[in-house]
Amino acid sequence: MAMVTSNESHVEQQLQNETKSVVSEGEQHRDDTKKTQFEFSHISTMPSLQTNRDISFLLNIPLDITVELGRTKMVINDLLQLGPGSVVELAKLAGETLDIFVNQRLIARGEVVVVNEKYGARITEIVAPSEMIEGLR
Repeated sequence: MAMVTSNESHVEQQLQNETKSVVSEGEQHRDDTKKTQFEFSHISTMPSLQTNRDISFLLNIPLDITVELGRTKMVINDLLQLGPGSVVELAKLAGETLDIFVNQRLIARGEVVVVNEKYGARITEIVAPSEMIEGLR
């Protein structure tokens, strides 16, 4: 059996009184619900937002980074003909920049580099915010 403290009892009593008040007001203004006012004085207000927001909690959110060399379209029959040694022709020309996406949104362009025997991308251009917005449409 749970113990009810005097503070909890006081809050319950206040809530019951306010509920009765709202019900009686609702009966008086049945046809005009806009006149019914609700007051919940026992509910604490939200603390105001700080002007200097700490965004350090965002630093550990994982993101998907995709570096795209190029794209192409093909019909299913051509796809089924692919095998070891097949060459897939891409729409981009040799020497064109790579597209760099973060969570499927284009954010930069770059060029291919080799780092410790692994491929990498050197960022050569950050996409303008207006171009990023255009990409969302």
